[in-house]
Amino acid sequence: MRKKIAHFLDRFPNKLREDLIPLLSDIQAEFGYLPQDAIVEVSNYLSISLNKVYGVATFYDTFWFSPKGKFHIKVCNGTACKIENSTLVISELEKQLKINAGHTDSEGNFSLEIVSCLGGCAQAPVMEINQEFHIRIKIQELKFILAQCNAKAEMI
Repeated sequence: MRKKIAHFLDRFPNKLREDLIPLLSDIQAEFGYLPQDAIVEVSNYLSISLNKVYGVATFYDTFWFSPKGKFHIKVCNGTACKIENSTLVISELEKQLKINAGHTDSEGNFSLEIVSCLGGCAQAPVMEINQEFHIRIKIQELKFILAQCNAKAEMI
């Protein structure tokens, strides 16, 4: 893994603690998530304990520890969406996808993320799948939406 991330490490020759977040961000931008081996390399390179690196990475919801699915679902759980039952939407998605928020299914088709705002408060609850927005989501629509995604996945 060291060879794969060496060019990222070389961008931070001073090996400062404050390099941690930018370094993790660069690695995630490249891989789409933070591979465990890369986290270990960063820990060694910056001389920061592995626990502290994980502590920082888990604090920010922008970091992922496994690849995202072909269909990355973001569900808004901000105030407006929560009032319009986004919590039920999230629960139903977890049930249908058989994953918890923050994870990817075993086939690599779906990943689920809860976000605090998608900017569609007037059309709550809002869900985004690969930059495609679904507004005023109803629980009974989810099965159809996921079936459409599965059909697309078979063509990919």
